[in-house]
Amino acid sequence: MTVHDHASPSLSPFTEIARDDWASLSGETPLPLTADEIETLRGLGDRLDMDEVNKVYRPISRLLNLQVQNAQSMRDVRNEFLHQNARRTPYIIGVAGSVAVGKSTTARLLRELTARWPETPRVQLVTTDGFLYPTAELKRRDIMHRKGFPESYDRRALLRFVADVKSGQSEVLAPVYSHISYDILPDEFVRVQRPDVLIVEGLNVLQAPRVRADGRVGIAVSDYFDFSVYVDAREDDIRRWYIERFLSLRATAFAKEDSYFRRYADLGDDEARATAAHIWDTINGPNLRENVQPSRGRADLILRKSSDHEVRSVLLRRI
Repeated sequence: MTVHDHASPSLSPFTEIARDDWASLSGETPLPLTADEIETLRGLGDRLDMDEVNKVYRPISRLLNLQVQNAQSMRDVRNEFLHQNARRTPYIIGVAGSVAVGKSTTARLLRELTARWPETPRVQLVTTDGFLYPTAELKRRDIMHRKGFPESYDRRALLRFVADVKSGQSEVLAPVYSHISYDILPDEFVRVQRPDVLIVEGLNVLQAPRVRADGRVGIAVSDYFDFSVYVDAREDDIRRWYIERFLSLRATAFAKEDSYFRRYADLGDDEARATAAHIWDTINGPNLRENVQPSRGRADLILRKSSDHEVRSVLLRRI
């Protein structure tokens, strides 16, 4: 097996494993998904097929299964040491990455694979889109053009949500976001009911904690994560994927009568490309460089994609 320490061996917390070598680590791990099931999980423009799931995600599934079992064992040891009987709380996995990089597909796939293990049959997925401020509030703050940047999220509500889930509350509500109306749906919620595993997916879930005015370091959402994944690719590739996705959406989501982006549905190819490129260059690209990409090093596992969306290597944090 070819394994490379990322950057300087003495400084980097990651070991980089080539795709084929990573694939060999799954051993006899079952792959309980059919080709049709995989197709339903694939996001627009993503490259996801049986080969990709088999070589990349099957080993991840096994690794997560071992991590969950280890967390359960550690809880038992801690209970014995403290003479307590603390109940099991959800194992929380964070999934981060840029717009259009495929993190939502990764999160959905991990949800399905993790739920097939007998130790973790109850798996729920929540996206941080639901914790964006409503459009009216974004306009009041004059930050509609900063949607997706850290300041556009109700960070306190997101922290409270993750903390409540991790504390073992029987039911915690998460707001729901609509990509059609481009806004929070009032009075609609995802009910998170003490799952075995909760997956939290979003742009900024690995963002470092804020430093308060008095110099104290605050709490980060990732402080509540047991494991985290970052989906990575070159910015030029992500930009191209974003533009391709934008073109495809003209015939689907943008074409809906109640879509916030209905005005884009009838654009010609050249005008649509120019519009998508402008959105990327003024919003998504700067957010990636300023906020999302700098959080990459806080992940436990980095999936590094090539220009065709195929994961070419995996960076695993050293234990």
